[in-house]
Amino acid sequence: MNARVRKAVFPAAGLGTRFLPATKSQPKEMLPLVDKPIIQYGVEEALASGVENIIIVTGRGKTAIEDHFDVSFELEYLLESRGKTRELDMVRAVSELIHVSYIRQKEALGLGHAVMVTKELVAEEPFAVVLADDVILAPRPCLRQLLDVHEHTGRSVLAVMDVPRENISAYGVIAAQPVEFHGATGRLFQVSDMVEKPAADKAPSNLAIIGRYVLAPGIFAALAETQPGRLGEIQLTDGIRKLLEQEPVYAYRFEGARYDAGDRLGFLKATVELGLRREDLGPEFRRYLQSLEL
Repeated sequence: MNARVRKAVFPAAGLGTRFLPATKSQPKEMLPLVDKPIIQYGVEEALASGVENIIIVTGRGKTAIEDHFDVSFELEYLLESRGKTRELDMVRAVSELIHVSYIRQKEALGLGHAVMVTKELVAEEPFAVVLADDVILAPRPCLRQLLDVHEHTGRSVLAVMDVPRENISAYGVIAAQPVEFHGATGRLFQVSDMVEKPAADKAPSNLAIIGRYVLAPGIFAALAETQPGRLGEIQLTDGIRKLLEQEPVYAYRFEGARYDAGDRLGFLKATVELGLRREDLGPEFRRYLQSLEL
């Protein structure tokens, strides 16, 4: 029986420069999509997928993330004294979501380095990595889909999606062969290579890596042997390529809609989609959008 994944790493030490000036004084991960910060959607996905512990990699100026998932005694007292039980339940639910640990990435040395600093907290067991910028809406959580594959194969699994060739140069792209999974093909692939941001005519496929991973503990040794790139950063993709030299790696074309909330246009699209899905806001919001003369 393959080891159960109990921990998920959330790299959150980036500077969020695409959202300046909003991110000058607050973490990008705390920007709200409707009424919840971006990172909470990923944490809720991990919780719904059966993960027990969250490890958030932070950096300078990220204390708002810790405050968000912590208990706020003053706020709870104020809400309780004013009889605002619905709001009180909402605030308490955030702090009771899941067990959270924090570790500091002192220098912005790449996604691979952010994963490396969690080695002592993760220990020798498989773990998930969730990039909160990728907000994924799916009936069955995207991370749960990857965990199903991991439990079947016992190997590392990357989330991938089809991307048009004209946009493929913005992603890490896999070369892979389809593998049968639960009697079907076209969802699961065994990875043979990966290319970071290839030109459209050089891309080995149109399957792009999206911000969900389940990784074997061997990734730490692979990252330790990975040379920094031209910007001095250690990339997770390069570490996974090195891991491929030691053991199989799989990719899964997940079911669901993905929004790049780390991009301004993607953030707006996610806000609209999430707003329309809300029972309390959706009908009136839909009428408003339909009334616009654009």
